[in-house]
Amino acid sequence: MSNENKTEHGGIFGLGEPNTGFAQYFIGNSYLNPLTKPGESAIFIANVTFEPACRNNWHIHHASTGGGQILICVDGEGWYQEEGKEARSLKPGDIVVIPANVKHWHGAKKDCWFSHLAFEVPGEDTSNEWCEPVSDEEYNKLG
Repeated sequence: MSNENKTEHGGIFGLGEPNTGFAQYFIGNSYLNPLTKPGESAIFIANVTFEPACRNNWHIHHASTGGGQILICVDGEGWYQEEGKEARSLKPGDIVVIPANVKHWHGAKKDCWFSHLAFEVPGEDTSNEWCEPVSDEEYNKLG
């Protein structure tokens, strides 16, 4: 791709479309660009882009075996946090392995767009549970 495309939001994988199907689980606007088709392979991959200060709700990727999610950060800067742990700053090239059954959230920093590739890890009895939003109070404590 040309250098010109690298300046667009979403990085080299592109912005995609407004993430209207999951908007109720986000504070702010996010965008989804599927890179594989559901059912095309065992792994679904999408580029997810967050506008500044956008973040998803706390959520859990349930599985009896396997499962979870892998994030590969590709553009901008963001946050990842597991329940009971400090938030982790994310930049392009960072990889986050999220085990199944761990409550967490991820999103953009306050003044920066952020994109990551999201890989759904195959497993048995997988489901996704959306929980409460990350409050402004919690979020605003981050650097």
